[in-house]
Amino acid sequence: MPRAKRRLAQHFLTDPHILGRIADALAPAAGDTVLEIGPGPGGLTSALLGRAGRLVAIEKDAELIPGLRARFPAVEIVEGDALDLDWHSLAGPGFLVAGNIPYNITSPLIDKALEPPRPARIVFLVQREVADRISAPPGGGEYGALTVGVRAVARAERLFVVPAGAFHPRPKVDSALLRLTPLAAPLVSDADRGRFRRLVVGLFGFRRKQLQRGVRELTGWSPERARFALERAGLDPVARPETVPPEGFVRLLAALVDAGWNER
Repeated sequence: MPRAKRRLAQHFLTDPHILGRIADALAPAAGDTVLEIGPGPGGLTSALLGRAGRLVAIEKDAELIPGLRARFPAVEIVEGDALDLDWHSLAGPGFLVAGNIPYNITSPLIDKALEPPRPARIVFLVQREVADRISAPPGGGEYGALTVGVRAVARAERLFVVPAGAFHPRPKVDSALLRLTPLAAPLVSDADRGRFRRLVVGLFGFRRKQLQRGVRELTGWSPERARFALERAGLDPVARPETVPPEGFVRLLAALVDAGWNER
């Protein structure tokens, strides 16, 4: 087992049963290309090998590259930072994504995975709290801007928990397997995704305030104008952001734009 590096937030998973369950959750077919993020010592790589037609793995730790290439000559091992590399150029069209990803860059990696054209499926082992947030229903404290942003373009499933003791070195928290399946018809267009994110993040910045107050703060509008836009979107002006499903935020964006909202 190679030495894990704290600066890279490495926590290696070697249990073959758990690794097999992760590969099963991705469910690659013989003709699929799988892009693995952060293979580390190659535990998940081994579980994926033979299930996919082509396997490409991105590893940032230069010290692990020779061992991975020697152990997996049929796998395309790419040295580099997954956040900087062009996944589509490496994997081609129609690929799947898997990885035991570092906790400290989970959100940026999810964002990158959901950039269009999107993979057919994404399976990431993430901090349990993050998986709970992304898969949470409206109405609770776990539901937030991250939930809405992801679920506007993908179906999210928290499949199973992996205890901290399964990793080396042991992290402070448990992990969970998150599966994202991009929607054939996203709730928000790619052109509007940036504006949608700013709206959602802005309103959740006022999550303890009523929607009408949040819209007023965000737009600078009068109470009457804010209420009118919310009612056109079919939303209760006195509700709070955490009660609004992703579809509601999509309707609100459309209503705000129709009412003349220009982002400041």
